[in-house]
Amino acid sequence: MPEDSFSAMSAVVTTITDDVQTTNGNTMMPSSTRGAGFYFQYVVVVIGIVGAAANALVLYAMVVSKQHKKQLLIFNQNVFDLCSSVLLVITYTVRVCNIYLTGTLGYWLCMLILSDSFLWASISGSAINLMSITIERYIKVVHSNWSKKLLHKWVKCSAAAFAWIAGLVYDMTMVFPTTAVIDGVCHGYLIWKSKMAALIYGVWSFISFYIIAIFIFVYCYGKILVVIRRQARVMASHSGPGQSTSEKTQPSHIQSGIIKTMILVSTLYVVLYMPNFVVYQIAHMKPDLTINDTAYYVSMFLAFLYISTNPFIYAVKFNPVRRVLVGLIPWNKS
Repeated sequence: MPEDSFSAMSAVVTTITDDVQTTNGNTMMPSSTRGAGFYFQYVVVVIGIVGAAANALVLYAMVVSKQHKKQLLIFNQNVFDLCSSVLLVITYTVRVCNIYLTGTLGYWLCMLILSDSFLWASISGSAINLMSITIERYIKVVHSNWSKKLLHKWVKCSAAAFAWIAGLVYDMTMVFPTTAVIDGVCHGYLIWKSKMAALIYGVWSFISFYIIAIFIFVYCYGKILVVIRRQARVMASHSGPGQSTSEKTQPSHIQSGIIKTMILVSTLYVVLYMPNFVVYQIAHMKPDLTINDTAYYVSMFLAFLYISTNPFIYAVKFNPVRRVLVGLIPWNKS
């Protein structure tokens, strides 16, 4: 395989391998298009529809309970998940249509939709925002004196905006030099000038969105849990006869509930994205190795499942959201 036509399959954004096979830079259509990739696309569309509906409900509940003002970054996280879910539906619905790409329209359809660039820009921004939430919780709990000086509204708005801009810039700068339309088929993030370029990109993405994320989650939430337990012991020892511990620690319970919710969301990110990053690294480190279809589709399924699972965590664990959603049930007016 010559260096100037090197192609590395990216597990982050890629075409469906059952629909297009790339060999030594040449494209050929398989004899049957109704393989695992064909049905995988329909499954992803269903995941996107469920995720979009669930995230929309959670966003509604956060607005009704006024939590969108109090928890700006958490609200922004749900906006990311809603955007990703909608883009899942749009992207894979277009793929199911199996459009032959020609001209300017076909080029931009490939670059923005079929390459998954918009979709993964939203997912990348979501990961950045999740790390921002973790750091915000860390400052607020562990360094409460600093929080009054650091966590101004403009700082939170800037962090939310940065997540959107960084995610978009990160993926847009990569999609154009590594994506091409060949014989009417979109090859997203597959065309690399050299093996070294693909390897550097793969390692950088792995460190930036997985290793650093794990470090931030473990360090910050580890410190937070230590502080919360110490505060709980102090409050319990100072509980007077005329006031119950639960009454005195009500703000702490609310804060603890938010932290438990975000720990679960962060843990799910680490677990569900791990197979995807593993496949991703193998594809970039050993480009000549054929990735098993089952391994690829399972890793992508778990990554997309994370998007539609998050709103159910908020609905169950985040009390303000849960109260609003329970109130929407007709037979549960109490």
